[in-house]
Amino acid sequence: MSSESVDSESKVSGNQANIPARIRQELDIDDGDKLRWHIEDDGTLRVQVVQQRNGTFSNFNGYDGDQETEVTTEHDTWGVDVE
Repeated sequence: MSSESVDSESKVSGNQANIPARIRQELDIDDGDKLRWHIEDDGTLRVQVVQQRNGTFSNFNGYDGDQETEVTTEHDTWGVDVE
């Protein structure tokens, strides 16, 4: 056993383990991110976070206005304004 302090613990259930909230926040881990696992020669487990923040809706913030719109008359099938 190592003399290093423990940051957090989680329990394995089936084949899954939860990432503690404090670690997710500190490492900015979010839904859709990937974890790459590597076992070092000395048995140390290394995990690399691969952030997936560049999809179709990655920069979409939603509609923040206060006006209601009528989708059936103001937008076409693709959600684009009708001219």
